[in-house]
Amino acid sequence: MALFDLRLQEVHNRLRNKELSVAELVNASYARIAETDASVQAFLTLNEEGARAAAAELDRALADGGEQGLLFGLPAGIKDNIVTEGLRTTCASQFLRNYDPIYDATVAKKLKSAQAVTIGKLNMDEFAMGGSNENSGFHPTRNPWNTDYVPGGSSGGSAASVAAGQVYFALGSDTGGSIRQPAAYCGIVGLKPTYGLVSRYGLVAFASSLDQIGPLTKNVEDSAYVLQAIAGYDANDSTSANVDIPDYVGALSGDVKGLRIGVPKEYLGQGIDPKVKEAVLEALKRFESLGATWEEVSLPHTEYAVATYYLLASSEASSNLARFDGVRYGVRADNPDNLLDLYRKSRSQGFGQEVKRRIMLGTYALSSGYYDAYYLKAQKVRTLIKRDFDDVFEKFDLIVGPTAPTTAFPIGEQIGDPLTMYLNDICTIPVSLAGVPAISVPCGFADGLPVGLQIIGKAFDERTVLRAAHAYEQQTEHHNQRPRL
Repeated sequence: MALFDLRLQEVHNRLRNKELSVAELVNASYARIAETDASVQAFLTLNEEGARAAAAELDRALADGGEQGLLFGLPAGIKDNIVTEGLRTTCASQFLRNYDPIYDATVAKKLKSAQAVTIGKLNMDEFAMGGSNENSGFHPTRNPWNTDYVPGGSSGGSAASVAAGQVYFALGSDTGGSIRQPAAYCGIVGLKPTYGLVSRYGLVAFASSLDQIGPLTKNVEDSAYVLQAIAGYDANDSTSANVDIPDYVGALSGDVKGLRIGVPKEYLGQGIDPKVKEAVLEALKRFESLGATWEEVSLPHTEYAVATYYLLASSEASSNLARFDGVRYGVRADNPDNLLDLYRKSRSQGFGQEVKRRIMLGTYALSSGYYDAYYLKAQKVRTLIKRDFDDVFEKFDLIVGPTAPTTAFPIGEQIGDPLTMYLNDICTIPVSLAGVPAISVPCGFADGLPVGLQIIGKAFDERTVLRAAHAYEQQTEHHNQRPRL
């Protein structure tokens, strides 16, 4: 793991000085996977042949004095709902167990352009629906800090792989907290960018108005580098924002003097583990010592966020997953009686229980006679939730609170209780509904498991989010702690 504990600039310096080769980095990644993945089970598909060929090409370019890309030579994992040309993409679903894409997602192209090396595809909750990685259609991923516990979800494979030192960084997707919550559970850094900042082209859709791709890394500086590489306008994505991309790495000054922080009382109230609350309050003291100020604020519609999210996300999932019918993508049921029977059997056999649950809920919410009562009302409440954030951001630069109300929980403890599982995202869902950026950084431990601090910013103000997260990180050692597998 020592190689992957180095800062990005340190890795690049060693490569330039011929003290290290890309092939050695890739070999170290696969060696670590061979050593640990039987316990962690983070990967679904490995790209050994392609990764070693890419490493050899990059080493030749380095020997010839070629220019290094932003992520040159770094072994990366990609969540398995981001399509990769010629590399199996299953969304952790039996429905897509034989799907080999014929094109790259925009972010996959950008990783290649930045000269990162794709090690393989990472496990997840099926079609990104879940908060524990127990809903994978293949096997659950386990938390490297305690393999009897969940890594969080749906980007649990991405978070666990980075925490276990299998890859240098990973990409995940966040719909209601699916980057930030597993980052918190696994003791790493997870960034959800502003909606529209990173292209969704090639991301298999769950809820199109909420889905956003982002990085999972060991530290904030690496997160800034990866965001620099993947952010930007994409004409292939109709929701992509045509905004200027600033220097995210240059924003990491360590100076947060004068920053005004709002702390929602709803994020530290009922349901928040006292040890998690204690870690967050200790982090706020750190910010005070650095010259920032904080006050308690209110996001009054937070109590409606979970219900709003599951109505909207499930409705969009019902629409998006209609394309999986046994005709165009993935696995087809054998011996159907007719076309409708083909649809029924293919979906019954291909989708897992959580996916079926959300399709049924979403179809009901969109059905005639119920659309106004459920879907339309949820859209109105979403607007109120966004206004809550707008009101706070008129007076404050950032909002800070816990990423999740508790630390990771044991595998199997909540899988039979969907409502309890859904409430684990109470602190992350409002941010997704508002479309603003947020990062989770390690802020301590409770009973031997990591605690995450969530720092939320104004739309397209990732620079301030990253600056504050980096300044806090430099005052602590939490991000340097590693699980012992």
